[in-house]
Amino acid sequence: MEEAQRAQDPGAVFDAHMKAEFVDCDLDATMATMVAEPHLTHVPVLTGGTGGAEVRRFYGAHFVGHWPPDTKTTLISRTMGQGRLVDEFILSFTHTVEMDAIVPGIAPTGRKVQVPTVVVCGFEGDKIAYEHIYWDQATILVQLGVLPATGLPVSGAEQARRLLDPTQPANHLIRDKRG
Repeated sequence: MEEAQRAQDPGAVFDAHMKAEFVDCDLDATMATMVAEPHLTHVPVLTGGTGGAEVRRFYGAHFVGHWPPDTKTTLISRTMGQGRLVDEFILSFTHTVEMDAIVPGIAPTGRKVQVPTVVVCGFEGDKIAYEHIYWDQATILVQLGVLPATGLPVSGAEQARRLLDPTQPANHLIRDKRG
């Protein structure tokens, strides 16, 4: 995409950012989509960084190129306005490598994961100023076999399946109170 068109389209900038992170595994291209002093927070586990050097160090040591080869994102929705982009997507992967960015301290389990994810991305001009990334950590831990799937009000890949297909069952954690 031409540079002039990217400057007018935050969605294209963010798409280039995601491609650099997950497809090309290119740290320099990832950082080129961001302002000089960005900040990044993976909210459930408080990983990320503040400032260009810290974000680069985090991306290089723990994120860019540190994902399983089958990692995929499936966009559900995108909202843009007021200098922000909000993407809702399903992140899926097989846990075949250490993933300190999202499951620090958990050795690879070989299990498949599908997790609904939301990123709130702020812009300054045509560059990403920040990313706040949210997901349900319990659903990842259930799918990895680290957290029990029974006895707690948590679910696993059912979350992703229902978002992708709203005819999938809901309310499975609610006890039926009808006589």
